[in-house]
Order: sequence, then C-alpha cells, then structure tokens
Amino acid sequence: MKKVIVEIYFVNKNFSAHVPILPGCISIGDTPEEVKNNINEAIQFHIKGMKKDGDVLPAAFKKEFQLVYKFDAQSLLKYYKNVITGTALEKYSGINQKQLNHYANSYRKPKQLQVQKIKEAFHKLGSELMAIEMQ
Repeated sequence: MKKVIVEIYFVNKNFSAHVPILPGCISIGDTPEEVKNNINEAIQFHIKGMKKDGDVLPAAFKKEFQLVYKFDAQSLLKYYKNVITGTALEKYSGINQKQLNHYANSYRKPKQLQVQKIKEAFHKLGSELMAIEMQ
C-alpha cells in the first residue's frame, strides 16, 4: 500500500490541507478531523476528474493507498492544545509554555531545532501512553 502525504497547516482560523503529488487538490476545515474528511473527499473528486479527462494518475493512486498527515508545528500545537497541557509539552520538549504558545498562535515561527524538539516530545509522550497496560 502506497503512502500519500497530506500536509496540514493552520491558516486564518481554519485548518488547511493539500496533497503535494496532486497539484490543486486542497481543502479546509474548522478542525483537523473536518479537514481530514474534506481532503479525502477532495482526493476522490480529483482522481475521478483526472480519470475522466484522461490524465495520468500518480502511481500512488493506481492501487490502494494510505493517507499520512504531516502537520506543521503551529497546526499540531493548535490541534492538541485542549488535549495535552502546556506543562506536559514543556516537560517533554524542554521549550517553555510561553514559547510554545507563541508558536501555536503564529507570533513566532519555530526554528528547525525547536520543531524537532516538539516532534520528539509528541513521540515520547505517545510511546509512554502506548506502553500503558491496565488491569
């Protein structure tokens, strides 16, 4: 199964998505869940139109494919703002809460090192949660 990257950004109070290998295939939504549903519909519509027009489909769309969502730092922080506390993200990333808030609200753009720290914080937290067993 081929993986297809969907890039998600937060722009002007909405989440926005596009598929780099399908130029012009874009969508928006109020929430990440909504934009994911909308981009899936947009991809299906785009593929149907390409087939109808006789355009060559990218190889990933000729068989079964899986969408992989790639968030920028701002959209990821916005998405999980009400799920993961600033204290937890500060603990796992080493970036203070005020700075994380600046990134989430586009007051500042994180440098690549900060983006890596944020990514690793989410992965570490996810790994710890996945290791939990309950009785």
